[in-house]
Amino acid sequence: MSDRAPAVNFLVNKTDWKSHCFEEVGVPELAAGEVLFRVDRFAFTANNITYAVAGDMLGYWNFFPAPDGWGRLPTMGFGDVIASSHPEVAEGTRCFGFYPMSRYLKVEPGEVSPTQIVDAAAHRKDLALAYNQYSPVGRDALYDVEHEDTLMLLRGLFMTSFLADDFLADNDHYGAESILISSASSKTSIALGHLVQRGGRARAVGLTSDRNLEFVRGLGCYDQVITYDEVGSLDPAKAAVIVDMAGNGQLMHTIHSHFGDSLKHSCAIGMTHWDATPSAEALPGPTPEFFFAPSQIQKRVADWGASVLQERLVEAWTGFRSFADTWLVVQRGQGRSAVERVYMKTLNGETQPQHGHVLSLWD
Repeated sequence: MSDRAPAVNFLVNKTDWKSHCFEEVGVPELAAGEVLFRVDRFAFTANNITYAVAGDMLGYWNFFPAPDGWGRLPTMGFGDVIASSHPEVAEGTRCFGFYPMSRYLKVEPGEVSPTQIVDAAAHRKDLALAYNQYSPVGRDALYDVEHEDTLMLLRGLFMTSFLADDFLADNDHYGAESILISSASSKTSIALGHLVQRGGRARAVGLTSDRNLEFVRGLGCYDQVITYDEVGSLDPAKAAVIVDMAGNGQLMHTIHSHFGDSLKHSCAIGMTHWDATPSAEALPGPTPEFFFAPSQIQKRVADWGASVLQERLVEAWTGFRSFADTWLVVQRGQGRSAVERVYMKTLNGETQPQHGHVLSLWD
């Protein structure tokens, strides 16, 4: 494969995320049964910063090997098979899935079917199946060639929100009247607000910064939108649930203290406020529980069967995608400088919430 362009990988320092670099290496060579993807393009959002925050805790650094002390962030994107030594994977197959911020990805397919190619590489064996599968577009129920950018930007986030909404509904919203959603301008929060409001069984209350207040209110997917400073205006006697997308310890302490026993459940999902100072005090009320989406997938496959879960997901996704068309502005970037610029702007919280960045390391 010496005639191919060199492999380029974007690396992040595991202990100092502002420190990053590009690694240029040889194009991966294939052994028997392996497949090489050309990473076409990938989406980058605040959710990818969460992968760095939880890189060790949840194994996100294990997706793609990197030099000691460095990590390769997983992103949602599309890739094309440009070389295959696996008899069931044809060259030219285009797949949606988790890709590194790189030009190439080599995988070792284990299970292969018309609907999925599962990477069985040793370094990924302890990761959830949902993270290791690549979906050929020809048999992907959610795929639409005209909406590839939207799929990259929102599909993974929407899946998390869909499952979180389902989890809350499955628990009768813990008897709460309102679902409080922090970091309400983030795309995962927007999806959850849309689904909670659509369900009609609880009020979706968005919590956001002064900077994003006008944008969030204009979305129309929350029944109420307030700033973080206005949490005290909410009625503490009315039962509520907090879904924390921000990871801001001080904010969580304020919410828990304000509601006390009226806070029926505290669900932790994201860390968009990764640089916020955590609260050193114990939280009143319920102990926060981390929501792990793959566990809810497994439960619903057991409850409903995979085909019913897919039908419900497709229906919900179609509605959300139409809604996203009213506010999402896709911004494409190519090359190392574009990747570096978007990464730093996202890390520093300087991106606009309506913007969706789609990147490629191919010039």
